Amino acid sequence: MPRSLFRRGPGAALATLATLLAPGAALANDWQLNMPVGITDISADVYRLHMTILWICVIIGVIVFSAMIYSIFRHRKSLGVEPAKFSHSTKVEIVWTVIPVFILIGMAIPATETLVRMEDTSGSDLTIKVTGYQWLWEYEYLDEDVRFFSRLHPDSDRARQLGSGIDPFSVENYLLEVDNRMVVPVDAKVRLLLTAGDVIHAWWVPDFAVKKDAIPGFINEVWFQANETGVFRGQCAELCGRDHGFMPIVVEVKSQEDYQAWLAMQRGELGDRPVASTHR
Repeated sequence: MPRSLFRRGPGAALATLATLLAPGAALANDWQLNMPVGITDISADVYRLHMTILWICVIIGVIVFSAMIYSIFRHRKSLGVEPAKFSHSTKVEIVWTVIPVFILIGMAIPATETLVRMEDTSGSDLTIKVTGYQWLWEYEYLDEDVRFFSRLHPDSDRARQLGSGIDPFSVENYLLEVDNRMVVPVDAKVRLLLTAGDVIHAWWVPDFAVKKDAIPGFINEVWFQANETGVFRGQCAELCGRDHGFMPIVVEVKSQEDYQAWLAMQRGELGDRPVASTHR
């Protein structure tokens, strides 16, 4: 950085440094190096917890490594420093025990509050049973008489085949689109009952801060409440077989009016469940 910047004052130097770092910040955002803030209250809380604990760890790391580096250079043998003769210090041991305990308590309290709210599925407006199969999802809207399968979109399915001659980059949302999206209303608390029909799967949508295993013979519960409309994508996050990477999740959040119209349309399009084990 040119010395003239510092002659103009630290403000100019900091402004120039921020300008130089801005492209890097934008690039990190494009690469999605950090977790998303999401569109639910829980996901926002998870993001805040993540950033708070990250900065606590950064500060601890700076303090510890600064002390180590200072000690290494300040007390090196070449300066004629003689090693200390004591074996331990009770005061130091008490300090480095008490301080971490308070730090852990300070991190544990908000984390526990968030975890408790994440597990509270009471008062839900809508319940959907989600069943994972190799390699598709079944969604059953309990009390709504709506049930359908959701699998990899045919465009992505064709492009992924060896020798298809289709450039995957030409397919929009390659491997992240399905033929039937899960649809939910905005501002509604949606309770999911997760299970599986063959092996362990995991239903994961980062924008909802939801990731829960779907286990054969068990029912796991999770919930989310989307604060805005849009399309949000996820994937199976459990290694469930050779086509594990071709099992996306797409949730479309609609307004209440559009959701009711979608429900009415779906009730006229119910079909028999195909044999999941034969799907490729």
